[in-house]
Amino acid sequence: MERTRKHVVRCLLLAGGLCLAVFVLMTIICGGDGRSLPSARLSAGAEAHPAEGVSGTFSIVAVDPNTGVCGAAVASKYPAVGKVVPYVRAGVGAFCTQHWHNPKWGEHALDLLAKGHLPEQVLAELLRDDPQRDKRQLAIIDMSGRAANRNPANADPSGVWWGAASGRYYACQGNTLVGCDVVFAMARAYEQTQGSLADRLMAALVAGDQAGGDHRGRLAAGIRVARKGVEGCWLELYVDKSDDAVTELAQKYAALEHEAKGP
Repeated sequence: MERTRKHVVRCLLLAGGLCLAVFVLMTIICGGDGRSLPSARLSAGAEAHPAEGVSGTFSIVAVDPNTGVCGAAVASKYPAVGKVVPYVRAGVGAFCTQHWHNPKWGEHALDLLAKGHLPEQVLAELLRDDPQRDKRQLAIIDMSGRAANRNPANADPSGVWWGAASGRYYACQGNTLVGCDVVFAMARAYEQTQGSLADRLMAALVAGDQAGGDHRGRLAAGIRVARKGVEGCWLELYVDKSDDAVTELAQKYAALEHEAKGP
């Protein structure tokens, strides 16, 4: 009987030690408080998919210093893209956040621009502590026409082609594009089109779409324009879901009666 009792005690001690070892191991894995570690700690180099989604897209930001008008236009396979990528503010400028876009940056970027930061300084401030900086594509322009682009260094595989082109008072940028012709077609159209800033933004968007645009499809498009002395957006048009969004947006624009349009 005594021998049996000692055997049972040894078994219990062994089982207790095993449980303790398991508890210690789980404590290490779970970060010490019983909660699972973020995937980045469990798998080195793993990247979390952004809560905001991925807006593969092409866009343009532009200003007219002579009239005090600024604007941005965008198209994408991403739904309602015109409401999450472009941001404009009268007397300040325009900003676009895309690919792994961050809508929270929209108004903040314009706030920094309004405080006198140069476009390059604004982008540096946004990206400085951003762990996903290599997934961002950004464009910004102030009312003097100073523009800055930031392309992703590590776009998603669907990116295929990404890049940017800037010129006199404008900047074009895109990712998930069929090729470089999209951005260059936008730049040519903006420079060669006669009319108002809004006319030229629409011409650039149409040109990019006709050059192939987003290789995944043509779901959504939008344009936002601001003018000094007018609160909020002076002009805004959106197509949130369509089989041919840019064409539909252009038709809406053509039918519109608005002072933002040229003669």
